[in-house]
Amino acid sequence: MSEQDERGRPDDRVPVQRGDNGEVIGVRRGMFGANNGGDTTGYGRLVRTVRLPGETARPYGGWFDDVADELEGALEEQGVVPSDAIEKTVVDRGQITFHIAREHLPRVARTLRDDPALRFELCTGVSGVHYPGDKGRELHAVYHLRSVTHARLIRLEVTAPDADPHVPSVVDVYPANNWHEREVYDFFGLVFDGHPALTRIMMPDDWQGFPQRKDYPLGGIPVEYKGAQIPSPDQRRSYS
Repeated sequence: MSEQDERGRPDDRVPVQRGDNGEVIGVRRGMFGANNGGDTTGYGRLVRTVRLPGETARPYGGWFDDVADELEGALEEQGVVPSDAIEKTVVDRGQITFHIAREHLPRVARTLRDDPALRFELCTGVSGVHYPGDKGRELHAVYHLRSVTHARLIRLEVTAPDADPHVPSVVDVYPANNWHEREVYDFFGLVFDGHPALTRIMMPDDWQGFPQRKDYPLGGIPVEYKGAQIPSPDQRRSYS
């Protein structure tokens, strides 16, 4: 279901899945939300609502319930109240995501890796997301875990506020996450406490700011490319 009707007119409605009690955290206009003629994409009239999916009620369906039951049971055996560690569980677009309280992230990751009925041996990386409208949870880190043993894929998601951008590192559990955490730090400014060498991985060490945050200037920083100056968006010609 498109957020535009067949004639291309903007439509403020958002496709809602069954049982979705999600949270609207903003409305974006245009392709990138640029103002003052900066949107040169031709999508200046596009209106999109930014919605985060809400908690899913049981049963989740299929093996999702098996994983959730085993994880909760394993945490209880370790003396952890499952509801303290797992803030909510979301099934959306055929994927299951466990939203984890950041202080419990290393314990949950280790449990998912080591429990014989879970065996999520592989973390394929962590992705950073910046939602300026998600007050108190502006920075999100999303971990993609795969069980080679059981042929399953899940996600973990943790949040941190702009005022305290800290999340525990999981490099001790998944060593290959070393460079992925450095990349998220480099581009989003999310600090992974306990990382063995949290330094920038692509940008120069003295670079100011974090280029993939939504409050970062969209081309507003002067850049020289092979002798040519690249103007900032508000100085470019608009085709919309």
